Amino acid sequence: MALRREAGIRLTPPAGPWELPPVWGPNGSKWAPMMAPWSPFGPHLLLVLLLLCPPLPSTQAHRFSALNTTFNHLALAPGRGTVYVGAVNRLFQLSPELQLEAVAVTGPIFDSPDCVPFRDPAECPQAQLTDNANQLLLVSSRAQELVACGQVRQGVCEKRRLEDVSQLLYQAEDPGDGQFVAANAPGVATVGLVVPAPGRDLLLVARGLAGKLSGGVPPLTVRQLAGPQPFSSEGLGRLVVGDLSDYNNSYVAAFANARSAYFVFRRRGARAQAEYRSYVARVCLGDANLYSYVEVPLHCHGQGLIQAAFLAPDTLLGAFATGPKGAQAALCAFPLAELDGSMEQARRLCYTAGGRGPSGTEEAIVEYGVTSHCVTLPPDSPESYPCGDEHTPSPIAGRQPLEARPLLQLGQPISAIAALQADGHMVAFLGDTQGQLHKVFLNGSQSRIYHSQQVGPPGSAISPDLLVDNSSSHLYVLTAQQVDRVPVAACPQFPDCASCLQARDPLCGWCILQGRCTRKGQCARAAQPNQWLWSYEEDSRCLHVQSLLPAHHPRQEQGQVTLSVPRLPTLAMDEYFHCAFGDYDSLAQVEGPHVACVTPPHDQLPLNPPGTDHVTLSLALMFEDVAVAVTNFSFYDCSAVHALEVAAPCHACVSSLWRCHWCPQSSRCVYGEHCPEGERTIYSTQEVDVQMRGPGVCPQVEGLASPLLVPVGWESRLALRVRNLQHFRGLPASYHCWLELPGELQRLPAFLEETDGDAGLVHCQAQQFHPPMAQRELPVPIYVTRGEGQRLDNARPLHVTLYDCAVGHPDCSHCQAANGSLGCLWCSHGQPACLYGPLCPPGAVELLCPTPTIDMIEPLTGPPEGGLALTILGSNLGRDFADVQDAVSVAGQPCNPDPALYRTSARIVCVTSPAPKGTTGPIQVAIKSRPPGISIQHFTYQDPILLSLSPQRGPQAGGTQLTIHGQHLQTGGNISAFVGSQSCPIQKPVCPEAIVCHTMPQAGPGEAVVRVVFGQAQRTLGASPFRYTANPQLTAAEPSVSFRGGGRLIRVRGQDLDVVRQPLLSVWLETAAEAQAMRAQPKDLRRGCGTPAEPPQACVQLEGGLLQCSTVCSINSSSLLLCRSPAVPDGARPQRVFFSLDNVRVDFANASGGQDFLYQPNPRLAPLSRKGPARLKPGNVLDVEGEGLNLGISKEEVRVYIGDGECLVKTLTLTHLYCEPPLRVPQPANGSGALPQFVVQMGNLRLALGPVQYEAEPAPPAFPVEAQVGLGMGVAVLTAAVLLLTLMYRHKSKQALRDYQKVLVQLENLEIGVGDQCRKEFTDLMTEMTDLSSDLETSGIPFLDFRTYTERVFFPGHGSCPLQPVFEGPGEEGHRVPVRQGLTQLSNLLNSKLFLLTLIHTLEEQPSFSQRDRCHVASLLSLALHSKLEYLTDIMKTLLGDLAAHYVHKNPKLMLRRTETMVEKLLTNWLSICLYTFLREVAGEPLYMLLRAIQYQVDKGPVDAVTGKAKRTLNDSRLLREDMDFRPLTLMVLVGPGAGGASGSSSAQHVPARVLDTDTITQVKEKVLEQVYKGTPFSQRPSVHTLDLEWRSGLAGHLTLSDEDLTSVTQNHWKRLNTLQHYKVPDGATVRLIPQLHNGGTVSQSLAQSCSSGENIPMLEDGEESGVRLWHLVKGTEEPEGNKVRRSSLRERERERARAKAIPEIYLTRLLSMKGTLQKFVDDTFQAILSVNRPVPIAVKYLFDFLDELAEKHGIEDPETLHIWKTNSLLLRFWVNTLKNPQLIFDIRVSDNVDAILAVIAQTFIDSCTVSEHKVGRDSPVNKLLYAREIPRYKQMVERYYSDIRQSSPASYQEMNSALAELSGNYTSAPHCLEALQELYNHIHRSSMPWRRTLWARRCSWPAACSRSPPWWRTR
Repeated sequence: MALRREAGIRLTPPAGPWELPPVWGPNGSKWAPMMAPWSPFGPHLLLVLLLLCPPLPSTQAHRFSALNTTFNHLALAPGRGTVYVGAVNRLFQLSPELQLEAVAVTGPIFDSPDCVPFRDPAECPQAQLTDNANQLLLVSSRAQELVACGQVRQGVCEKRRLEDVSQLLYQAEDPGDGQFVAANAPGVATVGLVVPAPGRDLLLVARGLAGKLSGGVPPLTVRQLAGPQPFSSEGLGRLVVGDLSDYNNSYVAAFANARSAYFVFRRRGARAQAEYRSYVARVCLGDANLYSYVEVPLHCHGQGLIQAAFLAPDTLLGAFATGPKGAQAALCAFPLAELDGSMEQARRLCYTAGGRGPSGTEEAIVEYGVTSHCVTLPPDSPESYPCGDEHTPSPIAGRQPLEARPLLQLGQPISAIAALQADGHMVAFLGDTQGQLHKVFLNGSQSRIYHSQQVGPPGSAISPDLLVDNSSSHLYVLTAQQVDRVPVAACPQFPDCASCLQARDPLCGWCILQGRCTRKGQCARAAQPNQWLWSYEEDSRCLHVQSLLPAHHPRQEQGQVTLSVPRLPTLAMDEYFHCAFGDYDSLAQVEGPHVACVTPPHDQLPLNPPGTDHVTLSLALMFEDVAVAVTNFSFYDCSAVHALEVAAPCHACVSSLWRCHWCPQSSRCVYGEHCPEGERTIYSTQEVDVQMRGPGVCPQVEGLASPLLVPVGWESRLALRVRNLQHFRGLPASYHCWLELPGELQRLPAFLEETDGDAGLVHCQAQQFHPPMAQRELPVPIYVTRGEGQRLDNARPLHVTLYDCAVGHPDCSHCQAANGSLGCLWCSHGQPACLYGPLCPPGAVELLCPTPTIDMIEPLTGPPEGGLALTILGSNLGRDFADVQDAVSVAGQPCNPDPALYRTSARIVCVTSPAPKGTTGPIQVAIKSRPPGISIQHFTYQDPILLSLSPQRGPQAGGTQLTIHGQHLQTGGNISAFVGSQSCPIQKPVCPEAIVCHTMPQAGPGEAVVRVVFGQAQRTLGASPFRYTANPQLTAAEPSVSFRGGGRLIRVRGQDLDVVRQPLLSVWLETAAEAQAMRAQPKDLRRGCGTPAEPPQACVQLEGGLLQCSTVCSINSSSLLLCRSPAVPDGARPQRVFFSLDNVRVDFANASGGQDFLYQPNPRLAPLSRKGPARLKPGNVLDVEGEGLNLGISKEEVRVYIGDGECLVKTLTLTHLYCEPPLRVPQPANGSGALPQFVVQMGNLRLALGPVQYEAEPAPPAFPVEAQVGLGMGVAVLTAAVLLLTLMYRHKSKQALRDYQKVLVQLENLEIGVGDQCRKEFTDLMTEMTDLSSDLETSGIPFLDFRTYTERVFFPGHGSCPLQPVFEGPGEEGHRVPVRQGLTQLSNLLNSKLFLLTLIHTLEEQPSFSQRDRCHVASLLSLALHSKLEYLTDIMKTLLGDLAAHYVHKNPKLMLRRTETMVEKLLTNWLSICLYTFLREVAGEPLYMLLRAIQYQVDKGPVDAVTGKAKRTLNDSRLLREDMDFRPLTLMVLVGPGAGGASGSSSAQHVPARVLDTDTITQVKEKVLEQVYKGTPFSQRPSVHTLDLEWRSGLAGHLTLSDEDLTSVTQNHWKRLNTLQHYKVPDGATVRLIPQLHNGGTVSQSLAQSCSSGENIPMLEDGEESGVRLWHLVKGTEEPEGNKVRRSSLRERERERARAKAIPEIYLTRLLSMKGTLQKFVDDTFQAILSVNRPVPIAVKYLFDFLDELAEKHGIEDPETLHIWKTNSLLLRFWVNTLKNPQLIFDIRVSDNVDAILAVIAQTFIDSCTVSEHKVGRDSPVNKLLYAREIPRYKQMVERYYSDIRQSSPASYQEMNSALAELSGNYTSAPHCLEALQELYNHIHRSSMPWRRTLWARRCSWPAACSRSPPWWRTR
């Protein structure tokens, strides 16, 4: 089973057979149920746990869901309101608020729809774990029982308590056919009813056809609920059907009323009617025999089949499919009276008229293929037998459909219907297939959807079980994922009357005196008129204030307001309304619809808001604290009105919304009737029948009587027209004029001149005006006051304009061009200026302007053709265009001015005329009657010339930077370039000799002429056109990763890359706040002529907020670009990496074949030394630690410097960098200090790690403590031996003395070299392993497939064909069938736990049953039961329990130490199966790397082909002690057709292979094969013994090399094997592997790949061949002839023993060197095995928990015993075997030397697992000395491993079963099953007869064997 991750849930496997998934409560909280398998306490314990869990807060109320559970059905208990949910494998009991109360587990169980219910799985071999979907869920109120029927076990039902569904009341143990109730397929519907009958309840069930065993189950049955056989239909009615497949009823719903039960369904007719139709059937409730069965068709006009139905009071509602493919729906209503009438008509016709109607047509028949027919009984038969009888025909089917027209059309299919009748209205609820619930008001023939809401998840259909609760207030909505409790009416959610009525919910209305939206029954006075407003009533409007009298009120007075409120409710005598003016309440007087209220006093009113003249309050008509009607009411303040309009206070007062009047004499705005006595009143506009009213009679200033324009600096007198001043007659007062100058309010005395009527003039005192700032024109507001600040109204905004001639007229022409009405003149008095005429003395007025002045012309050059627009800037260049129209000449040639571009006196733009090349001269402007103005600058006519172009080609996409070379190119100001018809935008500035532009895209490749336009002149470069080429194509880009620091070299390959001018590699970045500092602002890229172009910016800001960082690529060739990765700021996020090839943009992923470019974090390197400079010995390898070192770079790209010298990088890993420093002391770079700095360069990143100090005198190199210990011991022993031998045997031991002196010399050399040698060896090894890791990324680790793996683990030493096929050989065909049957019976017996345990115990009791037989039979059982790993695990646990009980009474520490019984081998096999995935995914890689490291180290030194001893090993017994001179060689292996290499290659290629010159030819071939086939598993390689090695020298020199030939050296019966040194093969020689033509030689061997075991091929035997003995590097123990046999004496033998003991201690340093080199890989392997950083395999946790349980069960408290059990079961039994035999999991060859080294490592692992203290002494084995320091650390790892597993969460039985089921499915061993059973049978058959009799005597103890005769073992 695949594990699934739920949102917010930890990763858990799906529910197993007895595991309840987590449950989501109604508040969104998750409950994780725990249930024991079929335990009677399980549900109670589960419920306690669930109820103890505190619910988490959730915004989604009244919802229930369960994780990974699908809901099927819903039921409701009448009266109690409890909700029951039937789901897949579960039953849930919920409270009315959907709180979980109880849970029952119903599945999954082992079942098959093709089998009747069984007890023994052997009775149904095809059974499998099947989910149990709920098919029927009903409540029996009388018995207080819940009826639940599932799909498993042929749909049998069970009964549970209504109060607690976890309590099972009845479940048939061995159900008969009559108890098969529900359909056994989830897609086939089952409907049912519990109906009352006299003294009992009956169950009516209708179901469709499902499965081959359901053919005998009728579609409609009556079943008993009580009695001895519940759910049986024996003796009760059945709807007999001739052939179910002809009709195939599909039931939709079942309903019952007081008299009848109704079933709605779809079916086709007999064979004559192929199409499906909709039907409804009726049965009397008291009819237990179905005599009353009648059905009639239903037809919704123009629609399809019925999909959902509901029986509402007096109506059957049906939803019918419509539209294309039934994607829409229609709702039809069938009156129940018409439905019953139609059925009665059909019944009457079939009873009394033979089924024929008045017209003689057949209108009723007996359906379903039964032999009965309609009859002719007496006419009163229908009344006499209202529910039929034995003699009446049945089942009756009417032919006339009941017709109805659709009430409603919907846009999606309907899956559920419910209805509710309330307050005399029918409301239907429709659930659709998309999870939406629609509420429909059925109002006669007019129906409408008034509300739709999403209830279930989108796309999840609402179940047909749509239930209304007992109070008719809520609806329970079921979908596959959840149950929701939805209110039938959401009246409270509407806050006000308007929203309540607008919702058009027929169940809601506005309760006026309660002030809320309610259902009618919730409004206490709803029966009284005008108390409850319903949206469907005519003229239904919310209560509102229709009018107010008065509409507003002055705030200074308290008065009465009358409200008009139509349809005001009538109150009781002691009840009253009141008015609320904001916070102020007053009692209301009600007379009909009129309500009178008193306004609050002025001190109770809030202040007016600033800037307003009134305050508006809410006026609410209140009943108690409910607002019945609300409006706004304003209180105004007239005294605040005129302050809002300063310019016209009287106008503002009398024109306001309020009834305010103006008192002109006192300048007050008042309310009321009139002003104070004696003062005239100007009344409000709202007054009628009054003359003095409105703003027209206000005293006001109408306008200016003097000119509007007033010159600055000249004394002017202002006059204003006024009227309506009669209000002030007889009241003398002074007048003033006020001017609002900027920053100053200027007051001028004034006097009034009265004129006709009420008009007059106000004359202001004469005044000179000088504004603070000079402006050409300045509007200045002006107004008039009377007396002390009494302002007259301005009839409109008034202002005078002050103007200054000197501003904006800088010269004479400007001045004379000014508006004549201003009176401006050019005055030469003093400083010439433009002045107002009277201000200039008469003689100083200049009528003629001076000579024009030319300040600048642009451009200064132009083409001879003319047509250039020339701009002339200056002063006095004419008053208008007419002055200059013919007045301009350029270098003596006329220039035509452009009127549109002319600016008075300041600018002339004219178009030049043609002139000869070289013409030059000034510009003249000659205005009539004035001398001409002549420019100082000269204009030159010059001829631009185009000379050349660079580059001459570019991509058709454009973007090429094109440079046009020529002369006089800076001609004119309007220069444009074109390439063909496309413009080429010019990059400024244009230089005299060059124009730079960028090409635009072109439709296709081709040539285009380059042309440049100078004004109207054009020049072309026809001789050298520009050539558009095809766009460059990128085909590859690598590498695709870089550090964020950038600078990594990216090689980009493609086509036509050299046509690109400046290729870029760019990255778009989303910048964060910390990256803002790196954002570069775009610089001005314009360059000056003659200066080189600046390189592009590294980063520029784009418009969309992105940052673009780029680097320029170098063009290596037309097919190669070299780019550096751009640097990326730390706070930026790369969005897009792309190449810019001029206008061609190519994403990096498109260029690299889909590989996105990835930025890795910058590496971090640790300083070399924390304190002072790092010390370095010459020749040592430097190890630099860090993090993420190889994530974004390779070792070849890293540069490491020590001062000015380079440290060569040898290896680069994720955390280490190894480099070899220069031998001589380098000098500091750039004078950085006295010591050279250590610097690492990674792309752009330059990391200084501190100074380095070389040691002047090389000290003895440090080497590991292990070597020091070994060396010290060796020296001590050697010194003692030398002294002792010198004193005792001085005269006899000269030879021994020479030997020991030689050893001392070797020891001295070892002391010096072992330290550095270990470091260098490790560096070389890491380099090799890094290369190997790269190779493994493509080829992968050669894991064995699961089948081969199990063969090798289960049957070690049997090769790869341990099992022989069952049916082989002649004459076997006749036995095939009976043998297979017998083996199947044996398989069934093995599935009986009792039989299998009996078989195992009986076999083990046989004396002839050897240990080998035990292992073999255990492996056969493992194969035979592999598809049932859960069962195999159970057997193993039982046997382990028996084994523990056996050893507890003896010595418990000996348990599992050896394989003495079958259970030990079963445990080994079980662990091998369960840990195969862990081996492949976790432990396999470090183990494989260890193997390769060992092989690499062994191959670097000589290996004796005869004795098998090697110079490089960890095993002292395999150590080649003699010093050998050897030289490494590199052979070039020719691989190609016929060479056994990569077949199919068209030409041979050379593959380098590393060998030694001391290697034999066979050893060379092995190394060559390893190199040539390094990515190929060993089993797929050719055998080394089927190939010969051919040495090629020159064109014709071919020599076949072999271990033995005529050139072999033979001396004294010793023949030496040939080596490369023997043949004098040089370094770099070319060799080739060729097929062997003969089978001679000592090492030839045939290759049998079909059943090869992968075991080691034996080494060359040191045997005699014709008296000649073979040797390679050293001769074996040389036994002398017979005359030398007696030479051995006691003293000589003692001397030999002393030498044999001394030599290993001396060579311990060599072993230590090998150990130190391999240490990292050994640590990695042990760490992978013993680490709990990743999840521990569940099998290990499960096994250890079981061992803990066994210890607790047997009272074993000794932790050492438990430690030994776990070690023996897992580490020693599985991991040690895997370490010693890696060929069990890898497809490799393990040589003897590698095997010997692995034995030492495995022994170290064993020592690490022991509890006893690890002591090392002088006589300890060498391997214990080697790992003396590591073993205590490994012991700690083992202890921590056990401790962490013990503290982790326990592995449940269900989780283990799920994992085992997944293993059984993933790695099926079905091909082995029969073979294993056959082998198992052979073992049993070979055993003696007595035990078979014993087994036969016990046969009836297991179920599968009692009834089988003859027994399975007699099948053959």
